[in-house]
Amino acid sequence: MNFLAPGRLLLLIVLLVLACAYIAVQRRRGRYAVRFTNLALLEKVAPVRPGWRRHVPAAAFLLMAGLFVTGFARPATDVRVPREQATIMVAVDVSNSMEATDVRPDRLAAAKRAAGAFLDGLPARFNVGLVAFSGTAAVTVPPTTDRAAMRTGIDRLALGPRTAIGEGVIASLEAIAAFGAQYGESAPPGRVVLLSDGTNTAGRTPVEAAERATRARIPVSTIAYGTPDGVFYQNGVAVPVPVDGPALERLAQSTGGRFYEAASGTELRQVYQDIGSSVGYRTERREVWSWFVGAGLLLACATAAASLLWFSRLP
Repeated sequence: MNFLAPGRLLLLIVLLVLACAYIAVQRRRGRYAVRFTNLALLEKVAPVRPGWRRHVPAAAFLLMAGLFVTGFARPATDVRVPREQATIMVAVDVSNSMEATDVRPDRLAAAKRAAGAFLDGLPARFNVGLVAFSGTAAVTVPPTTDRAAMRTGIDRLALGPRTAIGEGVIASLEAIAAFGAQYGESAPPGRVVLLSDGTNTAGRTPVEAAERATRARIPVSTIAYGTPDGVFYQNGVAVPVPVDGPALERLAQSTGGRFYEAASGTELRQVYQDIGSSVGYRTERREVWSWFVGAGLLLACATAAASLLWFSRLP
């Protein structure tokens, strides 16, 4: 919990002073009572003394005032609320390195399954598109709410030579911009989710793509999948294709996105669920001062009721 006006909490010092003053007054009364030496007469004059109950109104008042001061400081908490609409481009690396079997049954098959799980977790109103990139990048499914079209596009992903991560990001950004143009200034927020093993070998660089994403205010979340020991076979020769997580992490961080690392199909599905959750909701800071004011009012009513019951008067 945070406070939007934390300086107002200084008023609690006043309550602390009042508490100290109350304690001092009670101790002084105790000394005066000791001076009354005729205890038998004191019993006749005041046979029933309230004891601890006489302190309840004061304690309740201080607690009530503390609640009001806390509410006055405008406490707030972060809550997740559903996004009404968004445009998400899923960019999938289909370079030959995706044949590596360090992720079972292979990297591309695991990515396809994870992409399907991602679609299942998104709100129906979200527009989702697909970009496939190897040596070049192409929008295979424009942003749409048609999940069947997306699944067909994912199933048809095929391998190609080289890896153009920057081109994949830029193609995604252009697809989001083209789709949002029909809405004008009310275009839904955009997001790119990119899956790759992280080594750029063709086209424009990830740095250039990150700069464009930053200018467009579109975060790029990246998933590095594979292991340092990944290989694929080209003409019967084993070609090492270790995952390059740091490159994808830099891309995500520079655009305000999130970086995920997954080495197996199970982890990839969980990563997609996490991303689906983060783009499916936005975090809002909401004031909760009414909780404290309400608690203070309830305490005030309870104090008044106790005072009438015990002392036949209001505090």
